[in-house]
Amino acid sequence: MKICVVGAGAIGGLLAAKLAASEQDVTVIARGAHLEAIKESGLQLDRDGGETITAKVAATDNILDIAKQDLIILAVKAHQVAATVENLPSAFHDNTVVMTAQNGIPWWYFDGIGSPYAGRTLQSVDPKDKIRTFLPIEHVIGSVVYPAAEITAPGRVKHLEGNRFSLGEIDGSDTPRIAAISEALREAGFKAPVLTDIRSEIWTKLWGNLTFNPISALTHATLVDICQHPQTRALAADMMAEAQAVAEKLGVRFKVSLERRIAGAEAVGAHKTSMLQDVEAGRFLEIDALLGSVVELARLTETPTPRLDAIFACTKLLQQSLGNAGGRLRIEPN
Repeated sequence: MKICVVGAGAIGGLLAAKLAASEQDVTVIARGAHLEAIKESGLQLDRDGGETITAKVAATDNILDIAKQDLIILAVKAHQVAATVENLPSAFHDNTVVMTAQNGIPWWYFDGIGSPYAGRTLQSVDPKDKIRTFLPIEHVIGSVVYPAAEITAPGRVKHLEGNRFSLGEIDGSDTPRIAAISEALREAGFKAPVLTDIRSEIWTKLWGNLTFNPISALTHATLVDICQHPQTRALAADMMAEAQAVAEKLGVRFKVSLERRIAGAEAVGAHKTSMLQDVEAGRFLEIDALLGSVVELARLTETPTPRLDAIFACTKLLQQSLGNAGGRLRIEPN
């Protein structure tokens, strides 16, 4: 299978390295020092136990340079997808599949299902319908990403934990193409179950992300700190309850309780969420996909979400302030 990973960062690099090690034909789209290191020395993946694999992958910063692909994995962050898709069709043949690997509510959420909102695009994740224009929905499958990884040096990725990528066709069908992709991921060492209801699993993961990511970005607290501080634990519970009300109006049913989901976050310990890490590094925040999309869905379904609205407003202002100053925020010891 010819596979291109667009965005060979932490998760994209993990996928690319393990797929290449399983003898798939892998190309990565990367940039800067990371790209140059991959070209020079290969893509290096450090795994638990100290083992390192060096994957031989083709690498470029321009998707127009690559051949037609069987599978394209979009591993950029949600707010980067619109800027990525314009040239993506140059790598399509008739049966090319695009696997979306973003956090949050995807732009295709209302496609392929019987819904009063069928075909509607969420402007919080696809402003001006750019993604929909350049990425035909018949090429797309969904995924929910569970592993954690980080770039430790240019061309080098460390796999921290997790190996599950849940997959699902947009319409919930069981197709030969998604079975083939699941098998390729399994051969690379991942768990890759095929789901008939990918949206419910998207919400299960998002339930925590839409809550703990912005709270941590605003407070610079870790997961365990948020969960053990009475006021922020209560705030998290209230935010999750509001989000659950939105999801249930859209037909989603949660398989775990709210308290169990909070307990799971607490058990992770002194972990900095990805949004807090972005604040500390001065990177753009994924707040629109993780929370703005839910606020948009709340307005669509006429669901009151005062706490979600307030946290969204504060986090958007934080993003604006960081962007205007070209700065970052980090708590340092005296």
